[in-house]
Amino acid sequence: MKLICYPTQAEAPELRPAPATRAWMDATPQSYAYRCLPLNIANAHGWEVLCPSGFSALWDGGGLTSSITIIPDPGTTAPALSHFGAGILTFHVHALFRTEPGWSLMVQGPFNAPKDAIAPLAGVIETDWSPYTFTMNWKFTGPGRPVRFEKGEPFCCFYPVQRQLLREMEPEIRSLSEEPELAQRYNEWTQGRQRFNEDLQKPGSPAQAEKWQKSYYLGQLPDGNAGDPEHLIKLRAPAFRDKR
Repeated sequence: MKLICYPTQAEAPELRPAPATRAWMDATPQSYAYRCLPLNIANAHGWEVLCPSGFSALWDGGGLTSSITIIPDPGTTAPALSHFGAGILTFHVHALFRTEPGWSLMVQGPFNAPKDAIAPLAGVIETDWSPYTFTMNWKFTGPGRPVRFEKGEPFCCFYPVQRQLLREMEPEIRSLSEEPELAQRYNEWTQGRQRFNEDLQKPGSPAQAEKWQKSYYLGQLPDGNAGDPEHLIKLRAPAFRDKR
């Protein structure tokens, strides 16, 4: 499946596969945050657009475009501006993206990368037909608190989504007892988790040596058998190749 970036300026935006690592996860004791596989996979789910230069921004709490002050690093031009007012900081993404028919791009901030005093907004772009560029927007959450974007810091993350998929879903709520095998495996897991957590408090126990349960991480069912041959432990999107 093709995903094509057509730069609208001489210099292409700096794009990279989203990395699984996060500084705040590195800083957790023994980097324990990386034990959460869903977090790791989400971190790396897509591609990021990086800031070409650093800048600082400050919102005074007002709704005017002039309510945001942007200070570029010396000798540079800030890659963001105050365009909409309402405490919104706007980045222009200087490219047209093309996806295959029926596919859009979900555009948002980097996964699991909280930023103080400002939050990323999200949008879905129909990139299989649209000849229009899009912007990446962040909403200030606190006035009078300076925000900093560094050169090379990701300000946007995107990944493909099927446009009609949600509309074609048939969501249902059912009793777990209707699926006896699933219910049994769930009960095995909850009982095993309780035993593990109890053993974790016992000095020298196998649970203390193991530190955490790895069944989901390893793609195993509660009985140790494989769950799904396509289970992901690592994810790395391919890099964009410049074919100009």
